[in-house]
Amino acid sequence: MAEDLPEPDRIPGAPHPRETARLFGQATAEAEFLNAHATGRLHHAWMLTGPRGVGKATLAWRIARFVLATPEAGDGGLFGAPPPPETLDIPDDHPVARRLRALAEPRAWLLRRGPNDKETALSQFITVDEVRKMKSFFALSAADGGARVAIIDSVDEMNTAAANALLKLLEEPPAGAIFLLISHQPARLLPTIRSRCRELRLAPLAPDALSQALAQAGGAVDPQAQAALAELGGGSVGEAFRLTNLDGLETYAGLVALLGTLPRLDRARALALAETAAARGAGETFDLILFLIDLFLARLARAAATRETPPEAAPGEAALFARLAPQSAAARPWAELAQTLSLRARRGKAVNLDPAALLMDTLLKIDETAGLLAAR
Repeated sequence: MAEDLPEPDRIPGAPHPRETARLFGQATAEAEFLNAHATGRLHHAWMLTGPRGVGKATLAWRIARFVLATPEAGDGGLFGAPPPPETLDIPDDHPVARRLRALAEPRAWLLRRGPNDKETALSQFITVDEVRKMKSFFALSAADGGARVAIIDSVDEMNTAAANALLKLLEEPPAGAIFLLISHQPARLLPTIRSRCRELRLAPLAPDALSQALAQAGGAVDPQAQAALAELGGGSVGEAFRLTNLDGLETYAGLVALLGTLPRLDRARALALAETAAARGAGETFDLILFLIDLFLARLARAAATRETPPEAAPGEAALFARLAPQSAAARPWAELAQTLSLRARRGKAVNLDPAALLMDTLLKIDETAGLLAAR
């Protein structure tokens, strides 16, 4: 049944962004929107961009609460307009905040992936039918007038027909409409959609902000692990939450220790890792290990190209980078290997290749490249 499906815009085990009270590390983006609101230059469409998990959806819901709960400039009546707000904060017990948490606010619309035709799983895309429902929402009068807000999470997931239908709405926006488009990869969107939006770019979170955001989401962080988590998570609280829940830091440390045996890979330890990832019910662990291998190779190639060692995300990582890529010329083969292995992993998963065999083959390819570079 459709009501039993997970929410496509929620990280498993974490609060939904509409339930998240505070936004950490994105004061610049918040201030930009507040300034536009205070000066009467509130654009009808805002595109919130940046890496996954840095707070784009949380900011969208904060903006929606703020816009729907804050009187417009000039509504001060006999006593004049109130001073412009200095924050997007709206009290948790405000009626608008309560209705938004319950998805019961009549002036707000959430556009996201819905169930497939059989209602057995989520659709892979936001379809044109979903956009038409949003158009009908705007065609109706708001319950008490004023602004209406649509959150699209995420616009990257629209198919071509849906994107074209959205473009028409952006070209001729309904009165009082504010569109909040969340995009992880804006370069892949239609240029005409991007050109009709004002961008709010959110940056990766610094370690302190990442730790605060993770604690708010229910994940505990050892203060000594903050820097490593920020490195591996790329400043994304979403990725950091997944790493924390799956013991990602420990797994990465074990991977670095294993790759420390290159170019004579410890095959017994490699096989043990592969079998662990292939155990029944270990699908998330398998995906995590593939992600961490890809991340290791990307960090290694970058360290070789820049001749700058990033902060260590695991003991011995810096020394291993220096040994596997002693010269900048090593950057290309490691980068090419990362691309090749990532493609092989996607294809292998698509055809349900045995996880242990896929992971073991990946590790052997890394060992082969390490051997070739050592022989130069």
